[in-house]
Amino acid sequence: MRILLFIGTNLAVIFVASITLQLLGVGSYLTAQGIDYGSLLVFAAVFGFAGAFVSLMISKPMAKWSTRAKVITDPRTPAERWLFDEVRAMSKQAGIGMPEVAIFPAQQSNAFATGWNKNNALVAVSEGLLTRFNKDEIRAVLGHEIGHVANGDMVTLTLIQGVVNTFVIFASRVIGSVVDRVVFKNNNGHGIAFFLVSMVAQVVLGILASTIVFWFSRRREFRADIAGAQLAGTGAMISALQRLKAESEVPDQMPDTLQAFGINRGAREGLAALFMTHPPLDDRIAALQNMGR
Repeated sequence: MRILLFIGTNLAVIFVASITLQLLGVGSYLTAQGIDYGSLLVFAAVFGFAGAFVSLMISKPMAKWSTRAKVITDPRTPAERWLFDEVRAMSKQAGIGMPEVAIFPAQQSNAFATGWNKNNALVAVSEGLLTRFNKDEIRAVLGHEIGHVANGDMVTLTLIQGVVNTFVIFASRVIGSVVDRVVFKNNNGHGIAFFLVSMVAQVVLGILASTIVFWFSRRREFRADIAGAQLAGTGAMISALQRLKAESEVPDQMPDTLQAFGINRGAREGLAALFMTHPPLDDRIAALQNMGR
């Protein structure tokens, strides 16, 4: 969830800002002879990393808003108190600041962590997970999410996204210029076709380049599973993943929207596998089972 929210926000920020700059005529990399590629690279890097860091900075409020998460500031029930205390104990064990703890209304078993640094994070779990998982399994899920925070996954993701954005912005302008020159015979390569083609290319390349971010996400899931096993026990982490797998195999239990997060009934193949944010659950379970061998 945190990955999809981050990528979606990033694409929206870059797209809206690009259109705004084009309308305002901001484009110092454009010359009478065509594109100054050195200036374009600087523009793309500054713009690309700025978009990624804006997405990082607003990731927590966006996650709260989109999931309707309720932050626990004053635990009112035994379940809230237990959840709050477990996150506090695990975050201390992991060496990070106490994250905000939240519960969001969803019957599917789900959880996520986000935030711009290790000491200003959010850990949220769904109502369905709290209802159906036992305490050891919930503890393992919390350990997994705290592992993401302690490993600095959101910051690393931001740096990767910044590099991806830089490539997308640079390549889309080059494609726009080439099309404008070759197809529309515009001598300087930045007529109206340049702007239109650049915007379309930016969206298409942005979606394709996101497969790099998804690959990174899949790799980091294994590390977060290890963190969950260290904080809550390997058996509890395996049990939590097995329960997720069992739920995902029940018809209508796991909707298509959650299957997109990589928690699905089977391993996707071909191009679809490139857009998975999580590895297949069987692979994650096997990795933990083999960890001590």
